[in-house]
Amino acid sequence: MNPLDGTADPLDLPDPGRAGEAAAMETLLRAYVRETATPVPRAGTDLVLDFPASGVRLRVPVRYRSATGWHRFGEPLVTDPSDTRTDARTEARTKARTDAPTDARTDARTADAALVAAAAIRETVVRRGLPAHLGSDAAARVLNSARRTAAHLAARRAEGPGGRGPTPFLDAEQALLLGHPFHPAPKSREEASDGELADYSPELRGSFALHWFAADPAVVAGESADGRTPAELGRALAPELDLPDGTVPVPAHPWQAREVLRRPEVAALVEAGLLRPLGPAGPAWHPTSSVRTVHRPGADVMLKLSLGMRITNSRRNNLRSEMRLGVQAARLLAAGPARWLRAEHPEFAILRDFGWISVGAEGETGLETAVRDNPFRGGGREGLCVAGLLAERTGPGDGSAPPHRALLSAALDRTVRARGLPPAEAAALWLTRYLDVLAVPLIRLHARYGVALEPHHQNTLVALDGDGLPSAGWYRDSQGYYVAASRAAELERLLPGLTGGLDLVFDDAFVDERVAYYLGVNNLLGLVGAFGALGLADEGHLLRVLRAALERLRAAEPGAKGLLGLLLDAPALPCKGNYLTCVDGRDELVGDVHTQSVYIELPNPLTEVER
Repeated sequence: MNPLDGTADPLDLPDPGRAGEAAAMETLLRAYVRETATPVPRAGTDLVLDFPASGVRLRVPVRYRSATGWHRFGEPLVTDPSDTRTDARTEARTKARTDAPTDARTDARTADAALVAAAAIRETVVRRGLPAHLGSDAAARVLNSARRTAAHLAARRAEGPGGRGPTPFLDAEQALLLGHPFHPAPKSREEASDGELADYSPELRGSFALHWFAADPAVVAGESADGRTPAELGRALAPELDLPDGTVPVPAHPWQAREVLRRPEVAALVEAGLLRPLGPAGPAWHPTSSVRTVHRPGADVMLKLSLGMRITNSRRNNLRSEMRLGVQAARLLAAGPARWLRAEHPEFAILRDFGWISVGAEGETGLETAVRDNPFRGGGREGLCVAGLLAERTGPGDGSAPPHRALLSAALDRTVRARGLPPAEAAALWLTRYLDVLAVPLIRLHARYGVALEPHHQNTLVALDGDGLPSAGWYRDSQGYYVAASRAAELERLLPGLTGGLDLVFDDAFVDERVAYYLGVNNLLGLVGAFGALGLADEGHLLRVLRAALERLRAAEPGAKGLLGLLLDAPALPCKGNYLTCVDGRDELVGDVHTQSVYIELPNPLTEVER
């Protein structure tokens, strides 16, 4: 049973296929109601959704209504369009949903993911006047995600309660069985086979050897922030690789290694004898939560590999412009901000994407690899992906709930026991510590230097002390760096040539809006929502704690008044619409940064709490 409303959680249904479908429908509907501004009634009643374009009406049990949008829903029913009741669900329907044995036939009126996806997406396509094929593509991704989620649940249940990743860092990276809570297809991975995904998926605890190419030095491309040549970077990655004389090793994801040989520019290099495929070699690397970034506990670096597979909304090919941005950001940090951070916030650090390597003179070939700092080498303080900390865990497969619904639940339980605090006070202390080690350094960096990042849950990590409380924080990823236009000249003096040829400087208001989404909505409000949806704390109480902390920071940090004014006083906040972006068929790695994704306005819950 879930403590939210006393009913069985659909995520714990014994059949992993049905549990995976329930998860897919819940995330789809959560994103749908957010992005269509659909009101959600109180817990214990039904949300009625009409889709006139398909002639479908759904009644969705509301298990938990969230102030920040992290609602919990039960399995939807297809109902008569003339039935407009929104009061408590009937005993018979509840029994059919929650008490059916594993092999029972699903109630005839219980909706499946195919129907829910088709009805919701068709409604959006018709209302927005989009081509019909975009709806078909989006619905297919929802169903692919549901199937992948079911596979993750089945595999994790088979491990039993003692299942853990090789290290705490990897355990958190492998915890996202359901994926982004506001994405309609968070686990869609197209084009790879089930066998391949067993090796490539962090949720299945996959690992694999890198594939290697031997490249003539004349065609090797790349750079580094520390002055090493691309050849030196490559050789440092594979010191024991048996290479043809005079060549440079270039790594690739095994799926990508096969795919790039079909690209004309790569095929031409192979034909000319300038590039030679060597196949897999070396120790196993583990995919992290992003799938394309890989980690090895004993390695000096992590690698962000190019991966042309479509995952959620994008093909994850590394762009050279992004990798150059990562290197330039590493140089900028070394010119001043990194020293300031160490002095002011020694508990916080930025993991640099400090180098990259590829082949070919111009344009992407698909063999682009970014080289990232790796402070998590085993035996020391381990950073835990925040998205992994918050991710819901499935029951053991017998219909019962897990002892802790997330890694966060277990951490908070440690805090309660170690500090002798009531759960509400422990949650408030946890949030306060989190702000201290992660949010405050990011906001002050923005205020002091005009440098802003995209700290969503997957891009941020925290270490936990023995009491389960945040003790250190990190940011990772080179895709999201912004410099406020008002500070560009100052930073140019700090690092001459900083902005040359890079998409880095943006209007101050635009930068504030992006930080308001990534740090404010996604990260901080998302954390509050997770506490509530997991049944760990009252969201209203945590929103008051959050508001008070941001008010204190606004008073102490004049340079942050623009951003904090937006977070604290604006009636609505900018929010990326993952559902609408998916239905629109946009690839978020392609095009101008202003239009890569659909953004909506979200009512600001921080303006509704007591001041």
